[in-house]
Amino acid sequence: MFSKSNKASNGNGHAQEQRADLSVKAVPSIISADLSIEGNLNSGGEIQVDGVVNGDIKCKALIVGVKGSVVGEVVAQTVRMHGAIKGMIRAKSVFLASTARMSGDVEHESLAIEPGAYMEGHCKRITEAAPAPVVEVPRQPPERAMIGGARVGGMPKAAIAAT
Repeated sequence: MFSKSNKASNGNGHAQEQRADLSVKAVPSIISADLSIEGNLNSGGEIQVDGVVNGDIKCKALIVGVKGSVVGEVVAQTVRMHGAIKGMIRAKSVFLASTARMSGDVEHESLAIEPGAYMEGHCKRITEAAPAPVVEVPRQPPERAMIGGARVGGMPKAAIAAT
């Protein structure tokens, strides 16, 4: 009886692959309404804050619930805010719902703010595009001028006129 289940899980390796897939697709980390955290949070996945976090948050996706509150810097790919954040947000996509209260600067690629949301701070659009190539302007040979019978070369016009 037990050997059959062991063969099924180890026989061709499919069960082990399924377990590996489950570990990659993690459930969101939830800070419940009755929880207060002092310190920084780092996650490779999603964090949902319904309580209070006093510290910086770095994650893939952040959801701040209606009663959730964050005091600190937020760095994420996506931020969906229904509650309050006091601090800087740096994210690819930021959404402020009508119940959101934001105090701080927002650096974003995409920003959506519903009517009724409170926003105090600066919004700055950032892009991941490569910088424009530098175009080199061909240099023209310096102008030559005659000053007092002597040939002077390479002096700018302003310098020639001033002498």
